Amino acid sequence: MHLRTTHTFLISNSAEFRTRLLIWAKKYEEAVFLDSNFHKDSYGTFDAVLAVDSNYSLSSNSNSFAKLKLAQEEKKDWLFGYFSYDLKNELESLESNNYDGLHFPELYFFQPKKIIILNGNKAQFLYLEGISYEAEEDFKAILELTTEVHLKPPKTNIKIRLRIHKDAYHNKANLFLKHIHRGDIYEANFCQEFYAEATEIEPVSTYFNLNEISEPPFATFLKFDANYLLSATPERYLKKIGNKVISQPIKGTAARSDDAKEDVALKKNLKLDTKERAENIMITDLVRNDLSRFAKKGTVTVEELCEVYSFRQVHQMISTITALVDKEENSIDIIKATFPMGSMTGAPKIAAMKLIEDLEETKRGLYSGAVGYFTPTGDFDFNVIIRSILYNKTQKYVSYSVGSAITANSDPEKEYQECLLKAKAMRKVLESN
Repeated sequence: MHLRTTHTFLISNSAEFRTRLLIWAKKYEEAVFLDSNFHKDSYGTFDAVLAVDSNYSLSSNSNSFAKLKLAQEEKKDWLFGYFSYDLKNELESLESNNYDGLHFPELYFFQPKKIIILNGNKAQFLYLEGISYEAEEDFKAILELTTEVHLKPPKTNIKIRLRIHKDAYHNKANLFLKHIHRGDIYEANFCQEFYAEATEIEPVSTYFNLNEISEPPFATFLKFDANYLLSATPERYLKKIGNKVISQPIKGTAARSDDAKEDVALKKNLKLDTKERAENIMITDLVRNDLSRFAKKGTVTVEELCEVYSFRQVHQMISTITALVDKEENSIDIIKATFPMGSMTGAPKIAAMKLIEDLEETKRGLYSGAVGYFTPTGDFDFNVIIRSILYNKTQKYVSYSVGSAITANSDPEKEYQECLLKAKAMRKVLESN
């Protein structure tokens, strides 16, 4: 059991403090920053959290869930990190042999020496006991930081390339449709990668620029060694508070408009769109089924079905499904029963994942995975890694992937355009560097 000391400080400007906090975190080898961007979330625990400086870390490519469970039992403390999409191969008889330019481990978690939690005008510093005296001087150092130099990325000439070109995308989308019409699957989330080789980026300023465009509720900056994730994800995968588990899949996307009247119409049209609703309902059913594997009988509830929420760049259709679990239910077993999230696979899950492996060109890795944390009591909160830039500094490889759900009513060209819409923010940030 690792004891932590809590120091609470008052902050006058939370937005400015967040910026300084992430710049201050640059000096550490390991960092996870999770930011709600002031979105009001009925299941939110804090506005933002930063975890830095590893006391213990676990990087795994095999038997990962068992290793994590052991770490959780031994440390009985906060653990921050990620599950990559390809952990599916440890859960089912599946494989991932597609091209991988990033080379991230399948699972990575660390126990931070320092955790800083922001809520309203309060900053709580949860430091391991041996270093609790550093909280005061760290708070001062954060306040004294100058931000200007870190907010503008250095000029780079980034050439984004497509792993799947438009004609090939159409052909593959049609192959998915063939399998759907044959009854092999109902829905598949088909993803494609955009990438740049021999490229260097400045991760912190790139993250700030990406976040400014989208301001999503689950923004994430993750760094360990040479591996970086800069994420503007709007989606929660799974959260556990006490004996309640919450999943909030997103399926259904529409563009925003600068014209207020047109924007309202776009939102309304999404809400009524039968194809988008069908996509969302299919995944909601899949999530209900996943949750029922460990939930108390009769407690799986759809709290919201096909609700449309507006973000800076897009309108999204979100459903909220909850369940109650026994106190003894292990957190990692809950994740194993629901992973990977249905919104990124399709339905039925295993058949969709097999087809995805056959038709996609790249190994998904952390894209389609989840980043988040476990608390000392086994509660947790994880997002879905979409709308994200991944960067391996050593390999000088930059990547972002986007996908859309192919269903019986899909038009390959419309799906292709939806992918380009989702890719817009990442492309803009990288190419305007």
